[in-house]
Amino acid sequence: MLMSLGQFVWGINTLAYQSLKRSNSYRWASINRVGQRPARQYVGLGDDTINLSGWIAPELAGDRTSLDKLRAMASAGEPYVLVDALGGVYGLFVIESISETNSLFYPNGQPRKIEFDISLTRVDDNRIDEVAMITSAQDVFA
Repeated sequence: MLMSLGQFVWGINTLAYQSLKRSNSYRWASINRVGQRPARQYVGLGDDTINLSGWIAPELAGDRTSLDKLRAMASAGEPYVLVDALGGVYGLFVIESISETNSLFYPNGQPRKIEFDISLTRVDDNRIDEVAMITSAQDVFA
């Protein structure tokens, strides 16, 4: 297991991402001043996004239906708890986008290689107590 998003587990048998890119932004308001640089004031946290990319080769590793499962989760419009393999809780994330590129086709049109990019965005607004409750509830029902 590399990571889990809700009940979806990232791994060799499902989707094993080759890169994880995390980006955090911070909001600073700007006020123009005559003859000086603008004054800046910190107004809070910005977006926390995670981009996962990789590829699967269904005949070797990975399950092509995993992308369909993630699409169904995204269509549900719900946030999911993101937890890494060491038990670190990242927070509640939504699936913002999923893209895939199919290549190296069999004669019947099935791809031998499927590359994917998935974008997740944090939505919990630091409600870590609710994340902990959701995580423990998932453990009870697992």
